[in-house]
Amino acid sequence: MTRHRMATCLWFDGTAREAAEFYAATFPDSHVGPALASPADNPSMREGQELTVEFTVLGQPFLGLNGGPAFRFNEAVSFQVYTDTQEETDRYWNAITGGGGQASDCGWCRDRFGLFWQITPRALMEAISDPDRAAAKRAMQAMMTMQKIDIAAIEAARAG
Repeated sequence: MTRHRMATCLWFDGTAREAAEFYAATFPDSHVGPALASPADNPSMREGQELTVEFTVLGQPFLGLNGGPAFRFNEAVSFQVYTDTQEETDRYWNAITGGGGQASDCGWCRDRFGLFWQITPRALMEAISDPDRAAAKRAMQAMMTMQKIDIAAIEAARAG
């Protein structure tokens, strides 16, 4: 059982372990922790099947609950992952959108489990918060045309 004081619980339709293993393989400072078998039959599973699995992504604790098909993820909650290079941006983006994931606009994407992510280069955040408001506007307008963020294009737009 976890020693954390708080963890985000994510409701999966029987794929909590698969998701945990995918995230642990994709991001550093990530791992899969203990699981809990259901002590009794319930609407989502039979006694003895995996009810929950603890996992950590980028140092943040999560609990995956195999709760069944009743609830789905949506864009109201997303995980924003900050990147330092285009290579890191590309690696995370390709992992999340690959194998059944889906690209969206402005750095947003969805993984094959339905969770939404924002793969966000720190260079983008710096550009859109530039004290030169015209430069920030150009960077923002460039970002609005992208799916995966292109750091060089953001920096070129910022420079004018």
